[in-house]
Amino acid sequence: MSDPKTNQSQHTPETHGYVDDRPPIAMRKAVVWIVVMVVIAAAVAIAGILPRVRAQKALADRTESLALANVTVEKPEAGAPTQELILPGNMFAYVDSPIYARTDGYLEKWYFDIGARVKKGELLATIASPEVDQQLAQAKADLATAASNAAYAKQQAARYTDLLASNAVTKQDTENFVTQAASTDTQVKSAQANVQRLEQLTGFEKVYAPFDGILTARDVDIGTLITAGSSTGGREMFHLDDEHIMRIYVNVPQADSPSCTPGTPADLTLEEFPGRRFHGKVVRTARAIDPASRTLLVEVDVPNSKGELVPGAYTQVHFQLRVVKQTLILPVSSLLFRQEGLRVVTVVHGKNGDVARLVPITIGQDDGRVVQVIEGLKPDDEVVRNPPDSIIDGEKVRVVSPNGRGVPGTEENHGNAGPEGNA
Repeated sequence: MSDPKTNQSQHTPETHGYVDDRPPIAMRKAVVWIVVMVVIAAAVAIAGILPRVRAQKALADRTESLALANVTVEKPEAGAPTQELILPGNMFAYVDSPIYARTDGYLEKWYFDIGARVKKGELLATIASPEVDQQLAQAKADLATAASNAAYAKQQAARYTDLLASNAVTKQDTENFVTQAASTDTQVKSAQANVQRLEQLTGFEKVYAPFDGILTARDVDIGTLITAGSSTGGREMFHLDDEHIMRIYVNVPQADSPSCTPGTPADLTLEEFPGRRFHGKVVRTARAIDPASRTLLVEVDVPNSKGELVPGAYTQVHFQLRVVKQTLILPVSSLLFRQEGLRVVTVVHGKNGDVARLVPITIGQDDGRVVQVIEGLKPDDEVVRNPPDSIIDGEKVRVVSPNGRGVPGTEENHGNAGPEGNA
């Protein structure tokens, strides 16, 4: 057997002329170190770039977030089942009557002055009419003459009728006397009618109250010349009002007229009675819209047993109207006045954020503080409070609370920033 060492020595590269071209160990280590350094450099570069990318993305997100309009929202309040409509009204007496003379003459005496309460049939004044009195005396004399003539004509007609039976007179003469008797009878009736007319005129010399009421005016005094009637320049003698019930006439806008029906409660408030309300109700309407004002004339009756209300007064009428359709209430600051009409801004929540929508609405009452929305909104809609004039439909917005929570850059957000924010 041969020696392994001897054989090994015999197969050395030098023995066979073979040259080993593998790189030395130092070169391999160098390559490894270069690769390691490249990896480390790449890791360092990536570690430096990623925060910058994240910071740039956060900056872009923050910039975009700061560019959004901050809005606060609220849901509309439900309207009450009844609403109060306040309108001005004019007050009148239940019966209002001017009193004129029915005969000519001069005022002899008056018995009641302004503010007096009178009963129906009480004597208010006496008019002296000497001409009418003389005419009545003459008419009575004429009546007596006509009656005597009629009696004589009847006797003659009866006599000739009897004589005609015995052919003592002609038939023509008899017919003449019969016709004369009928004519004189007609004259009597005419004279009687004239006497009755003048008696009525003399009866008008006494002026009586036509109903219970209060005298609100007296425009004549003793010796005043009186002319009969109102259309011939006659002077109004008295003005009498029945004030146990007051009539209040109100012009109700067309939009509210369907709810203002007979039986609707209505209260009166007057400046001279602060804190008090006089209760009444609607009794009738004109059932026609005035084309000039587009309003409905409504009458409200209010009891006035104590006489505290007076005709001619100005009053505020508070109608308690039944709401025909459910309404919503919004503050006036939520409205946007655009060229295309009245709008409100609602917020719609979506996957890509909150979006503003401009919604057309129809309003009812507007008291300057809140408005009544009749159409266009739902109870669950979120309406923007105090929307900016520049807002457009479809614009992205950010909903924040009224105290500023959720607004980037506020003190509260800085306080809740955490360790990174405090660093």
